[in-house]
Amino acid sequence: MTLPGILYIFLFSYVPMLGLVIAFKNYNYASGIWNSPWVGFKNFDFLFATQDAWRITSNTLFLNFLFIFFGTVSAIAFAILLNEIRIKAFNKIVQSTMLLPYLLSWVIVGYFVYALLTSNGLVNRIFALVGAEPIEWYTEPTYWPAILTLTAVWKMVGYNSIIYLASILGIHPEYYEAAVIDGANKFQQIRFITLPLIAPIVTIMVLLSIGRIFYADFGLFYNVTRNVGMLYPTTDVIDTYVFRMLRSVGDIGMASAAGFYQAVVGFVLVILANYTIKKKR
Repeated sequence: MTLPGILYIFLFSYVPMLGLVIAFKNYNYASGIWNSPWVGFKNFDFLFATQDAWRITSNTLFLNFLFIFFGTVSAIAFAILLNEIRIKAFNKIVQSTMLLPYLLSWVIVGYFVYALLTSNGLVNRIFALVGAEPIEWYTEPTYWPAILTLTAVWKMVGYNSIIYLASILGIHPEYYEAAVIDGANKFQQIRFITLPLIAPIVTIMVLLSIGRIFYADFGLFYNVTRNVGMLYPTTDVIDTYVFRMLRSVGDIGMASAAGFYQAVVGFVLVILANYTIKKKR
């Protein structure tokens, strides 16, 4: 039964690793991967020999940490709330409604955000009604870490909560019945039963997220920000930076070097996170 999954992972995750050699070559289509000239670590200068390297690396880490923290907390909270809804029909309506944003492409979400934040958008109209000054959101990079975090959480909370809800539903009811007999209220049940028992799945999900922390969601950062240059100080990440350089320069080797760098750092972060969790246990 596991053979199809093993074959899938082998073909699409391990076989493509042979292409990592492109990161160390001056790749050209005529010569192919193996016959292209070897250049060593020259392609990595693309990331590290520029003043933008620190900015895009710090933005990638900072924003993804925000997404992991707030995304995990909101997904767990939403799953707990769903579990407390006793009317099945209403429960299904809420789940379907919260899952809908996940099915939307980032292009559509980008237009939604633009409609809210443009100069005469809904947010500035509300500001005008309460006597506040309108904000030119697409020229103010300071606000965008919060905007991107809210957008990412809104889009993904319904999907991520499904996993936590399934874990909560797997908790035996006798634990809660015993807690009620002992006089525990609902918040105490959540604190001392629900959260400890779903801690293993939370740990796994966080570790998986940390493993991809250097892989920013390109659709989010490119479409929601509309690739506005004035927002680069707080929204430019490795993926968008590489895309712009690849589009303007067309160097496959440089793009592969960036991908290799992302993979190695992500692997190191997973090992460190796993080691830290085991130590605290």
